[in-house]
Amino acid sequence: MLYKDLTIQMKGGLKSRGAAMFVQMAGQFESQILAEHGNKKINAKSIMGVISLGLNKGDTLRVIANGKDEKEALQALEKLVSTYMPVM
Repeated sequence: MLYKDLTIQMKGGLKSRGAAMFVQMAGQFESQILAEHGNKKINAKSIMGVISLGLNKGDTLRVIANGKDEKEALQALEKLVSTYMPVM
């Protein structure tokens, strides 16, 4: 099991389009992936779960991955939230 704290740099945060991109990326990995913010921990492959976190640009999110491709999953999600800028 690995975890990493990520700072959201996406222009719109993890809402609608950003959340959809995050869930789509998480879904490409076999590992179980959880996301934690404040006192909430959700399945990172659930669009409703990710949206429920209400993350804005600059917020920190802890991502926990457990499985054979956990390292790759964390790297991909980190790259996504730190560089992807959805058109609003």
